[in-house]
Amino acid sequence: MEGKDVRTAIPEDFAEKNREAVRGKKILVVGMGRSGVAATKALHSLGAEITCQDSKTRDKVDPKLVTWLEKNGIPYIFGCDPENIGEYSTIVLSPGVATDLQFLQTARDMGIEVIGELEMAYRISRGTFVGITGTNGKTTTTTLVGNIFKEAGRNTAVVGNIGVAVMSVALESAPDEWLIAEVSSFQLETTETFRPAISAILNLTPDHLNRHKTLERYGEAKANVFRNQTEDDVLVINKGNQACYELAEKYDCRAELFPFSRTEKLEKGAYVSGGRIVIADRDGSIHDICGVDELNIIGDHNVENALAAAAIAFCAGIDDEIIGKTIREFPGVEHRIEYCGQVDGVKFYNDSKGTNTDAAIIALNALKDNIILIAGGDGKAQDFTEFAQHLPGKVKHLILMGRDGGIIGEAAEKAGFSSIFYEKDMNDCVKKAVSLAEKGDKVLLSPACASWDMYDNYEQRGKHFKDCVEQLLK
Repeated sequence: MEGKDVRTAIPEDFAEKNREAVRGKKILVVGMGRSGVAATKALHSLGAEITCQDSKTRDKVDPKLVTWLEKNGIPYIFGCDPENIGEYSTIVLSPGVATDLQFLQTARDMGIEVIGELEMAYRISRGTFVGITGTNGKTTTTTLVGNIFKEAGRNTAVVGNIGVAVMSVALESAPDEWLIAEVSSFQLETTETFRPAISAILNLTPDHLNRHKTLERYGEAKANVFRNQTEDDVLVINKGNQACYELAEKYDCRAELFPFSRTEKLEKGAYVSGGRIVIADRDGSIHDICGVDELNIIGDHNVENALAAAAIAFCAGIDDEIIGKTIREFPGVEHRIEYCGQVDGVKFYNDSKGTNTDAAIIALNALKDNIILIAGGDGKAQDFTEFAQHLPGKVKHLILMGRDGGIIGEAAEKAGFSSIFYEKDMNDCVKKAVSLAEKGDKVLLSPACASWDMYDNYEQRGKHFKDCVEQLLK
């Protein structure tokens, strides 16, 4: 199967025209996190007149950033909304910035373009994009796809929500480069022209409803990953997740559908047959990739991640043997049901990336039983009812922390689960888990919540858990 070449449809001077278009333009970059800083530096180097804004006060902003801005004569607005919004031609948002801020609405009403960092990066990049989204599994799948492309000798950059701002590599991207991008709903809702050669939607379950308000609006944001694709492009999509699969029809997908399924045989796509991951080509020929039992990553959800990665790589024209070899050798990703060690017959697993109920349920299903679960944090306005119903029979003890730990506890009690403990921080949670654990138990951090009430990000939370476990191993 030949890989798709988006460059046959996108003009070769697309990036050059967009780079030239920002020169001399007044652009406001909102949010000085990783993405905002990368956008500021890239657009400044292209000759744009940049102003930076962040809701944090100056004393809370990285001093090195402030020094760099002042050295380069870039004005900044910290701790308050910008005034004179009409002087800007474009506003570029970092993913974490809410899109309904009053000054952004004022800008839209004035006809000022408001886009995200991903959109701007796409416009000025020379490379070809693979856009991977979904509620869960994005980071694992994106990392695995990146590994496959690199193993195949492709010029590859793994970017996006995975921790490397797309704008940080956009200017240096080459025409032969593949940008394997993990893209979140926050990034996708502020796109306009973004068009990956291959897009993928792994699944769709409720998440970020505190921002998107409804599952429908959340799904609409996810659908932006294929909104601008044409019949020259490919959408890899989970046929086993109905809400996910229906997005293609609901939002009039024009790309070629290339589905994957863990449970269903497909006429075209990636699926499991006789315990093997296989791919049915357009002409019906079957390509054997690898055995499910050869995967180092555990759980049915990771079988789906491997299927999606295989399908993406296959659609890019990568050889079957390379795909299979890389999947077999893939060790998994940090903070995703990551094995952290064993103490006195008790195993410890870090699933700090389990930032929603669906992800935590997946982790519980993967470890099956005898689990001592540490959960809690910023619940993002989720309903914990279904999550709580998965506790009996799998979880022996539930240890809760963080702002919304009490909400989880109430849901657990309503589900008939009673062995619940509340602790103030990670150290105390791990100590309590050790005091409760018996040989053969598994201590699992899978918070079902975001980390923002106690940590800067889920990585920091996961590292703290691992540090606590490391102390036990000494």
